[in-house]
Amino acid sequence: MMKTFPLTHEQLVKLTEQFPTPFYIYDEKAIRENMRRFTKAFSIFPSFREYYAVKACPNPYILKVLASEGCGADCSSLPELMLSSMSGIKGKHVMFTSNETPASEYKYAFANGNIINLDDITHIPFLKNALGGKLPDTICFRYNPGSEKQGCNSIIGKPEEAKYGLTREQMIEAYKICKEEGVQHFGLHTMVASNELNPAFFVDTAKLVFELAVEVKEKCGVRIEFVDLGGGLGIPYKPDQKAVDYDVVAKGIRAEYDRVIVPAGLDPLEICWECGRPITGPYGWLVAKAIHEKHIYREYIGLDSCMADLMRPGMYGSYHEVTISGKENAPKDHVYDVVGSLCENCDKFAVQRELPKIDIGDLVIIHDAGAHGRAMGFNYNGKLRCGELLLREDGTVKEIRRRETIDDLFSTLDLGGLDTFNA
Repeated sequence: MMKTFPLTHEQLVKLTEQFPTPFYIYDEKAIRENMRRFTKAFSIFPSFREYYAVKACPNPYILKVLASEGCGADCSSLPELMLSSMSGIKGKHVMFTSNETPASEYKYAFANGNIINLDDITHIPFLKNALGGKLPDTICFRYNPGSEKQGCNSIIGKPEEAKYGLTREQMIEAYKICKEEGVQHFGLHTMVASNELNPAFFVDTAKLVFELAVEVKEKCGVRIEFVDLGGGLGIPYKPDQKAVDYDVVAKGIRAEYDRVIVPAGLDPLEICWECGRPITGPYGWLVAKAIHEKHIYREYIGLDSCMADLMRPGMYGSYHEVTISGKENAPKDHVYDVVGSLCENCDKFAVQRELPKIDIGDLVIIHDAGAHGRAMGFNYNGKLRCGELLLREDGTVKEIRRRETIDDLFSTLDLGGLDTFNA
């Protein structure tokens, strides 16, 4: 699958004159079109909502674009809740899926009418205490299927080794407790994969969750009103990989819905996702410049960006396609490690990658960086994180996050007291 970029070489060169590299750039039109395809595929259910995983790209401009396409937001922290609110995503269009959560964050979510998705049975009394002796009218629980779910990949790991969710027995007990406490509306959630490309995996997950919803009805007298199937839909980072077909996933899940949910009297049941990666991932790019070359045991190209801007390759060994702007059709007759300046040997965007000859000053495009890219940035080595640009539908470019400065980095230090500090 050939990777694309929304700007010509000439347009990109001109853009770097206004916004020096490195920077992220997102394609608004492509994100909107993709979100519409996603929504259309799952419109075969009586009710559907995508709660975009804010952690994937926590920028309020991106969230506002998605909100205008009908998206809610899935949040895991107070700042994510606040970003969603300022982007116009409010109330029950926000799912608060957190773990080991401070009481203050539950209070904020409750005060703003967000759906609280609990990660453990012990969080029921914790939440009740945080809210002054009451529970919300709507509660959701995260299910960990343990060994019932096979074929999970390494990013989240095997469910029985993951820190998330309740066991099946705990789920039944949790719904009983909350029903007795007067909770009126219930949801059921699971998340057991990340970056999975096999459509059958998600159909099987839906089957497990649907069957549990029926069991909850039979054993607890509780009607599950919505099922959140989590996220985990992958994207084809590598050229030989195939994108997930939304229609295939939706039709497979619909078959299980008709087989399990309808006969149990649970129809209509709202189907929810909390996808991040497939929504924005393919439509964001990290653009950097080649500033050094090194010839030792391997050939190295050093960029003006580093792992502090995109940590997935260093953290997970992840693959991201690399394009040299203006040399898309040139022969790939050189082999490079494409690296950054961080003082860590894992700071590599590409390892032993076949690429065209790279010259100093060339613009390097790193693909599929629109999710878990800038969001996972950090300041180790005192590195300053790059900014973000949005390519609007009319072809204009808006800066939606400026690059960090030294003043930003030092802003939490009490530099005024340094001179009088005796060491």
